[in-house]
Amino acid sequence: MTPAELAAAPVLPSHLSAEAQALWHTKQGNWEEAHNIAQDIHTAMGSWIHALLHVIEGDQWNADYWFTKAKKPSHGPKDIDVLWEEIALAVL
Repeated sequence: MTPAELAAAPVLPSHLSAEAQALWHTKQGNWEEAHNIAQDIHTAMGSWIHALLHVIEGDQWNADYWFTKAKKPSHGPKDIDVLWEEIALAVL
């Protein structure tokens, strides 16, 4: 599955990793569900997804905390789509 296919899927595809599920929910505008999933991923990837979600929420301070935990550079609101794509490429 490609990031574009994941983003365009009208329903949650079966057999996705928790990371991919969080990204799908993010594209669907289901911030809270994506956040709930990301909170349970205790890896650098989970932290990176968590950072993206806090950028979307508009909580840059919290996003920067999660970027640091993920060992990734900080990004702001103008980078949301590019960041989602970058994370999706790494996950898929």
